[in-house]
Amino acid sequence: MAAARGITPGQARRESRKARRERGLEILARLRREYPRTRLALDFQTPLQLLVATVLAAQCTDERVNQVTPALFRRYPGAADFAAADLGELEGMVHATGFFRNKARALKSLGTALVAEHGGEVPGSLEGLVALPGVGRKTANVVLGNAFGRNEGIAVDTHVQRLSRRLFLTGQEDAEKIEQDLVAIVPREEWTRFALLLQDHGRKVCKARRPECAACIVADLCPSAEV
Repeated sequence: MAAARGITPGQARRESRKARRERGLEILARLRREYPRTRLALDFQTPLQLLVATVLAAQCTDERVNQVTPALFRRYPGAADFAAADLGELEGMVHATGFFRNKARALKSLGTALVAEHGGEVPGSLEGLVALPGVGRKTANVVLGNAFGRNEGIAVDTHVQRLSRRLFLTGQEDAEKIEQDLVAIVPREEWTRFALLLQDHGRKVCKARRPECAACIVADLCPSAEV
């Protein structure tokens, strides 16, 4: 049943924009205290490595991607190497991440586009990234925020989507519409960090099947909390 304390679903639906923003800022502040060393779960050293890892992370755990990428990055250190890769060999190297044929083709196409259009470098703009084959807004936000330090948007992955809806910070289901609601609440300088904090909280506490509401530091701010 709904939490006896804090905000109810009905109150959240009637919430003013100002009140929702204030609640969102308090959620941000608490999560920052709870996860002071939050970081992206994907391992990378360069923008290209993060772009590749993010492509591989589709419908795959970050842990599995991190197991695959060290050997992958040694074999293909630059965009030109991905462009020139033997497709069968590339499929074998990314096989463990699932959907390996599609992902191998995507990486080869990315390498080709980066060489042809950007001199082998990953562009540092939203427009440049989303123009690349197979790169959507979420991936672009991940790369810009974590590899370039640029807050151009909030990367809405499954954790961010689930938690922002449970917290009634949005009522949308489409990722871009969810992002629009969140950027209206969260200060721009916190956009990248906010996504990482929701991901941490989603993995550790607000899990998809059995959220641990009794252990949640924002339960009293969450209309979906069960205590």
